[in-house]
Amino acid sequence: MAPLDANDVDGVTVDGSWELAGVPDEFQRLWTPHRMVYIQNGQQPPEDECPFCVAPTMSDEKALIVARGTHAYVLLNLFPYNSGHLLVCPYRHVPLYDEATEEETAEIASLTQTAMRVLRSVSRNEGFNIGMNQGRVAGAGIADHLHQHIVPRWGLDSNFFPIIAKTKALPQLLGDVRQSIADAWPTN
Repeated sequence: MAPLDANDVDGVTVDGSWELAGVPDEFQRLWTPHRMVYIQNGQQPPEDECPFCVAPTMSDEKALIVARGTHAYVLLNLFPYNSGHLLVCPYRHVPLYDEATEEETAEIASLTQTAMRVLRSVSRNEGFNIGMNQGRVAGAGIADHLHQHIVPRWGLDSNFFPIIAKTKALPQLLGDVRQSIADAWPTN
């Protein structure tokens, strides 16, 4: 096999490596341009722009909110681990679970139970990962505003993509997922 000439790939002359992305090869590419916001801006928003404080001021559709309570609300994770990955947040800007009021923790628990029931009916998932990362050192993406993750899980939903390629394949658009969950949410 002849050594690769940087100016000739499969008989196509190229002027720079950026052009190689257009050269056909055996690799399939999964394009996720929506992730650029996360990559370019980092996962921490400016301190005066907490996304969990801003979200309730927006329309449910724009903020990806599926349900609103008195002390807390539920929205889709903008950067989900799995389709239907929800967050339960108090309206109040509080960083740690032990700083939340009894009313806030009770409603977070109640909304979490309802979210599990709704996800099970909409997604037919087989299990859940539920948890909170408290503080940056514990892995909290938005450490200054308490939020609980509810991640639906299915058998064999893990593969090499997230580990090797740092990529997650999601079968539905966020707006469609939000609508199906919001439509199935019980009204009081």
